[in-house]
Amino acid sequence: MLEKIKRFKIQLLIFFAVLGPGIITSAVDNDAGGIATYSIAGAHFGYSLLWTMIPIAVILVVVQEMNVRMGIVTGKGLADLIRENFGLKITFFVMAALFFTNLFNTVAEFAGIAAASELFGITKFIAIPLSALFVWLLIVRGTYKNVEKAFLFAVLFYFAYIIAGLMIQPDWLEVGKAVVTPTIQIDSTYLMIIVGLIGTTIAPWMQFYLQASIAEKGIKPEELHFSRMDVILGSIVTVIIMLFIIVTTATVLHPNGVRIDSAENAAKALGPLAGNYASSLFALGLLAASVFAAAILPLATAYYVCEGFGFESGVNKKIREAPQFYSLFTAMILIGGGLILIPNIPLISIMYWSQVLNGILLPIVLILMLYLINNKKLMGSYVNGTKLNIMCWIISGGLIIASVSLILSLLG
Repeated sequence: MLEKIKRFKIQLLIFFAVLGPGIITSAVDNDAGGIATYSIAGAHFGYSLLWTMIPIAVILVVVQEMNVRMGIVTGKGLADLIRENFGLKITFFVMAALFFTNLFNTVAEFAGIAAASELFGITKFIAIPLSALFVWLLIVRGTYKNVEKAFLFAVLFYFAYIIAGLMIQPDWLEVGKAVVTPTIQIDSTYLMIIVGLIGTTIAPWMQFYLQASIAEKGIKPEELHFSRMDVILGSIVTVIIMLFIIVTTATVLHPNGVRIDSAENAAKALGPLAGNYASSLFALGLLAASVFAAAILPLATAYYVCEGFGFESGVNKKIREAPQFYSLFTAMILIGGGLILIPNIPLISIMYWSQVLNGILLPIVLILMLYLINNKKLMGSYVNGTKLNIMCWIISGGLIIASVSLILSLLG
């Protein structure tokens, strides 16, 4: 008995040592754009979209498990593997598209910081510079271990949405039924919201950041089981936050016919209907999520661009050891935060084109991943099995259709 307890304690310590990349990558995808999409889904369609949580969680686990496996077995990031196996031309195209997509997304995160801060009466001309400085110091002055701890702490702020959801006391029986009962409406807006929910949850940058952080953390093949648990936990946290955001807006805004087009509008609309506490919690979640994402997205960009072109990268490195890495990270923050301070910046157009680029890139990244994960020279006995490959191609096919639909709707 004592031996079993001792073994359990050791296993638990290993799990906590490995914990981080999966939950951080999944959680940060609930950024300003994700929160807006979930809020719109609930306000416009009530509980009818809650059933998408289960397939989204499955997709997240399957796609990210492949990243974890590649990162652990090869010890390299995804951009590194793409350069080595597909050459500089394809690498340059993918890196350039990812750079501009993430730059636009970073601008959107700083917009989320500005909007949430102003809900608390703080002008963006104070909130943006302070947030940018905080994010920069966190990464430049930190080590990977300390930065990861800070990111894991930031995940706790998402519980603001859980508290807000509990405060409004929804009909949990109805919520449960909606989660397990698929509902399809033959309506273009409804179908596009489904595409949007998938698109905001499975973003191209996630695959690069997750694998790069796994490689930098130095997780070993014998610890793969624990990294898989990390990914599963991260996916569960993501869909739980998604559930509470949709439930809150579906319970309060949908019955009153309130239509919104952003996360900050959702927070404002909740005030008169659900009380100032619920509104403030919603705004706090938006602020924390936006700051969190404003750190991760530039960091992800610096990782994969430097990997893709063979430059030194990593939070554990000093500025003099990885000048390109830190220069790119700094530039992303300065541009992302600086653009928000420009009066009348066309933010809607920026977000629009970032989604178009995301839609174009996702199928390409997934196909490259499936080639790499099935390359026996790279992966040895860790290649996908037949059943997993079938599942992966079905998921990839579905995501490709969703991406093409998103592009056509945006361009149409």
